Amino acid sequence: MRYLGREVEVEGIVRLVMESGLSARDRVGVQDFLLLDNYTSEAAFIENLRRRYKENLIYTYIGSVLVSVNPYRELEIYSKQHMERYRGVNFYEISPHIYALADNSYRAVRTERKDQCILISGESGAGKTEASKKVLQYYTTMCPTRNNTQSIRERLLQSTPVLEAFGNAKTLRNDNSSRFGKYMDVQFDYKGAPIGGHILNYLLEKSRVVHQNHGERNFHIFYQLLESGDGALLKRLGLDRTNPQQYHYLVKGNCPRVSSISDKNSWKVVSKAFTVIGFNEEEVEELLKVVASVLHLGNTQFGEDEYGETHLTTEMPIKYVSELLGVEGSYLSEALTHKKIVAKGEEMIGPLSLEQAVSARDALAKAIYGRTFTWLVQKINQSLAFQDEVYYTSKCSSVIGLLDIYGFEVFQNNSFEQFCINYCNEKLQQLFIELTLKSEQEEYEAEGIGWETVEYFNNKIICDLVEEKFKGIIAILDEECLRPGDACDLTFLEKLEDRLGGHAHFVTHKLANGKIRKAVGREEFRLLHYAGEVNYNINGFLDKNNDLLYRNLKEVMCQSSNQIMKECFQTDELTDQRRPETAATQFKLSLAKLMDILMSKQPSYIRCIKPNDAKQPGRFEEVLVRHQVKYLGLMENLRVRRAGFAYRRSFEAFLQRYKPLCPDTWPNWQGKLSDGVSTLVKHLDYKAEEYKLGRSKIFIRFPKTLFLTEDALELKKPTIAIILQKNWRGYRERAKYHRIRNAVIMIQSWWRGVKGRRRAKRRRQAADTIRNLIKGFILRNEPRCPDNEYFLDHVRFSFLMTIKRNLPKSVLDRTWPRPPPSLTEASVHLHRLCIRNLVNDYCRKIQPEWRNQLEQKVVASGIFRGQKDNYPQSVPRLFVGTRLENEEINLKVRQTLGTDNKVKYGVVVTKYDRHGFRARPRQLLLMGSGVILVQESKIKQRIDYSSLLGISVSSLSDGFFILHVPPADSKQKGDLVLQCDHVIEAVTKLAVMADKIHSVNISQDSIKFAIARGKEGVIDFTYGAELRVVKTKNGHLAVVRIIQSHTKPINHLDKILSL
Repeated sequence: MRYLGREVEVEGIVRLVMESGLSARDRVGVQDFLLLDNYTSEAAFIENLRRRYKENLIYTYIGSVLVSVNPYRELEIYSKQHMERYRGVNFYEISPHIYALADNSYRAVRTERKDQCILISGESGAGKTEASKKVLQYYTTMCPTRNNTQSIRERLLQSTPVLEAFGNAKTLRNDNSSRFGKYMDVQFDYKGAPIGGHILNYLLEKSRVVHQNHGERNFHIFYQLLESGDGALLKRLGLDRTNPQQYHYLVKGNCPRVSSISDKNSWKVVSKAFTVIGFNEEEVEELLKVVASVLHLGNTQFGEDEYGETHLTTEMPIKYVSELLGVEGSYLSEALTHKKIVAKGEEMIGPLSLEQAVSARDALAKAIYGRTFTWLVQKINQSLAFQDEVYYTSKCSSVIGLLDIYGFEVFQNNSFEQFCINYCNEKLQQLFIELTLKSEQEEYEAEGIGWETVEYFNNKIICDLVEEKFKGIIAILDEECLRPGDACDLTFLEKLEDRLGGHAHFVTHKLANGKIRKAVGREEFRLLHYAGEVNYNINGFLDKNNDLLYRNLKEVMCQSSNQIMKECFQTDELTDQRRPETAATQFKLSLAKLMDILMSKQPSYIRCIKPNDAKQPGRFEEVLVRHQVKYLGLMENLRVRRAGFAYRRSFEAFLQRYKPLCPDTWPNWQGKLSDGVSTLVKHLDYKAEEYKLGRSKIFIRFPKTLFLTEDALELKKPTIAIILQKNWRGYRERAKYHRIRNAVIMIQSWWRGVKGRRRAKRRRQAADTIRNLIKGFILRNEPRCPDNEYFLDHVRFSFLMTIKRNLPKSVLDRTWPRPPPSLTEASVHLHRLCIRNLVNDYCRKIQPEWRNQLEQKVVASGIFRGQKDNYPQSVPRLFVGTRLENEEINLKVRQTLGTDNKVKYGVVVTKYDRHGFRARPRQLLLMGSGVILVQESKIKQRIDYSSLLGISVSSLSDGFFILHVPPADSKQKGDLVLQCDHVIEAVTKLAVMADKIHSVNISQDSIKFAIARGKEGVIDFTYGAELRVVKTKNGHLAVVRIIQSHTKPINHLDKILSL
C-alpha cells in the first residue's frame, strides 16, 4: 500500500488526505476499521457502519478491503468528475470509494506489470452486480484509448445487460439477482488501454427454469420477450404476449410483473446490446427460438391411459418445440415418453411413468437453457477477444479480473445449490485469509519489522470435509450417484453418517444430541461453516448432482437444425461411453481452476452488505447487518489485520502531515526522512511499545495514539493558518511588486527599440522605392532588366488595379481601360476572359424556360443567320411551345394518336399539291417519333424522323419549306411542300426533334422536290412588287416576295446570340 502525503488541486477543490476526516470521527465514524479502538467488538464495528450509512458514506476500508453498503438509491458520487477525482490518487489519499480501489488495481497493473483481480462478494441484493458495473465503467471511461479499442469498450459494457437478461431473476431478496457466478478478465495493452476481455461462468441455477418459489420469477429474458417482442416475431415463435401466466414455467412464482423492473426498457437495452456485441439478426432469432421452445416445452402435458402408459395430452406445444428447434416432432414425443437403455451393445426402449416423463421434460428444458447460456457466454467471449495478433503478445498485456460471485447463503430450506455456493465461499474465505496474511507478512519483512504469529480460524478442515478425495461429501455423493442398485437421497444421508459421523463440523439428526436434534430434520445434515451453521435438505441432491438427460433425448437434440442447438448438443456425446462428470465434481474442478487464477493475481476485495430486506433507503437493520458481517468474515479479517499495527504510513506522508507539531521539523525538515520522523515522535512523546520505524514507513500500534496526534494537529491548525496567511500575503505582495516593476522596465525598453527600428526601416524602404522608380522611368522603353523591373512591375500592378476597379458589369458593357504598350496583348486576353466569365455567369443564372428558348434560338441562328431574309425579324420574337392548343386538334385525331403519343408542337400550315399546286389548309403536328399532317379529323400523311431525308427552305422572306422523303418509300406520295407563317420556328423545332440540324438546305433561286413515280417538281423564288404564289407555264411553282430592307434589328437577344 503505497502512499504519498500530498494535497491535489482539482477544479478548485483541495482534496485532503484520508486522515483529515479523523476529526469528524465521532459523527461519521472512521474511514478505516483498522482505526477502531475496540476492534474486537462486533457492536463497535456495526455502529461505525451505521454512522457512515446515515451520512450517505457507503464505503469504508478494512485496510485494502472495501466494505460497501447498498444505499438502495442513486447517489451523486459516480459522475465523470468523481472518476477524475480518484484517477492517479493513491489509495488512502481521499475518502473511501470503489473508484479508489479500481484505480489502485489499474495503477498496479501499469507500474508493476502484475495481473490484478477484484473479488466482489455478498448476499443477494447487497449490490455485487452494481459494484462490478461501476468498476467496469471506470475502466472503460478513464483508461486511455486506441483507434481500434472503442468498440471493445462498448462490448465490455454491453455484455452485462445480455448476461443479466439470461442469468438474472427476481428473487425474494433481490429484484435483479444474479443466479450464476461470473469471472471477467479485462485485458489491457502496454499503454493501459482495454483491448479485450474473457468471461467464465459458474453454476447457473438451471432449476429456476422449471420451478420458482412463490414471489419469485424465472429468468428476465422470458418476460422481456413476451412483454416487448415484435408482434411478427412472437407469431413466428408461437407466443402470446397477453399474459405470462399461461406458460407453465412462468406461473409457479405467481409474480409476472415487478414494479421496479421495466421489461420493455430492458428489452430495448438487450436488443441494442446484441447489435453492439456482434450478433446478426439470424443468430438473435435462433437464440429467441430456443427461449420460446423452453416455454412451449413447459406447456407440454402428459397423461396415463387405461393401461398405465404415458402419452402426450397436448399437441400444439410439442409442435412448436419441434418447429423452433428443428427436430422431428414424432421423435421428440417418443423420447419424452420412453427411455432408451444401451446394455452390452443392445438397445432397449421402455415406457416412462407419468412422473418420469415430467422429470424428463424438465431435464430437457434445463439442459437446453443451461447449454444455451454457456453458448451465449462463449459467443460474447468471441466478441471480446482481442483480434490484433500482430500487435498483441502476452508480454505486452496485463489483466484485471472481476469476480462477481454469490455470497454465503442460508435459507429456510437449503438444497444442493446452497451447498455448492457455500462451499465456494469457504474456498474464497480460505484464499482471502491466506492472501491477507501473506501480504501482511511481506510488508513487515520488507520494512524489517518482526512478524508476530497470528492466531486465526483455518477453515481448511471444512474445505477438506467437502472436497477431499474418497472421503469428502462430494466424493460420497458421486459414489452414491454411480453405484448400481436403488440409490436415493436417504441412502446418501446414511452413507454420510457412516463415513463422517465423527467429524466436528458435520451433524445429522441421528448423530446430534438432544438439544441440537430438534433443530436438524431427519432428511437434513448440518455443516459448521466458518460463518455459522447451515442445515441442508438432502431431497434432490442425487438428481441435481447427476443432471442426466436420457440418451434418446440427446439423440433427438443432436439432429436439431437450430444452429445453436447443433453447437450445444454434439454427436460425440452419443459415442462417448464414459459417464459424464457430475454437477458437484464439475463445480469442484471449475472452482479449483478459479482458485489457481486468483492465486496467480494480486487480489483486491469488495465486501457488499445490504442494510435491510425491504430495499428502503436510509433503513439500517442491525440484526441483518450483523448476520452478513459474520458470514463475510469481516471481523476475522479485521482481527488478522489488527494483530500487528493499526496504522502505517510512509515517512514522507507522516512527516508532511504532522511536522507542524514539532519546532525542529517545522516548516521544513532538512535531512533524512527517517531522522525527521524519529525527531517528531520523540517530541510527541510516543512510547516504545506504541510504534516502530521500518525502512520507509512508520507503524503505529494503537488508534488512540493516532487520534491524540490528530487532535493535537487540529488544535495547532489555527495558529499555523495565521502564520501561513501572514507570510503568504507579505510574500505575495512583494513578489507582485517586483513582477510589475520588472515588467514595466522590460516593456519600456522593448517598445523604444521597436519604434526606432521601425522608423529606420521605413526610411530605408522609402529611399529604395524612389530610387528604383526613377531608374525604371528612365529605362522604361528598354528590355526588362534589374534596373527597370520594379517600374515595369509597378506599371503592371497599376493597370491590373485599374482593371479591377473598372471591370464590365454586364455582357453588353464593352468598355475596357486602355493598356500601356507593354501590356496590350495581356489586356486582350484579360478582356476575352472577362467577357467569357460574364457570359458564363449569365448562362448559369437564367431560368430553365429561358435556357430552352435560347438553345432553340442558337440552333435557329446556326441555321438561318445570314441565310434567310426574314431571320432578323424572327430574332426578337420568342418561340412558343406550340401554336395549336389541345382543343384545336380534332378529338378523333387525338383518339387515333392515343395518350402515349403526345403532340410536342403543332402549327397551322398550307399544303400545296404536288401536281396542281392547289393550296390546302392543314395542321402540322410534331410527335416524339415523326411528323403528322392532319386535315380536320383525318391523318393525311405520317413521316418518321428516321425516314426524313432533309428540309429545304428559300433564302427569301417567304414561309415555304419542303420535307424530303425517300422516293422508294411506298408509304409516301413524294416530298411535302408546306407554307407557314412561323417558318423559322417550325423548321427549327422540326430540325431539333428529328436531329436534322445539319440537313436543312437553304436555296437562293429554286428548290427541287420529288413527286410520285420518279418525277420532280420545282419551286422558283423571286422578288417582285407584290406577294404572289402561282403556277407558271413551265409547270413550276413561282413564289414572288416583296423586297424588304436587310437592316438587322438591334436587340438584347441578338447581342447575346452574337456572344
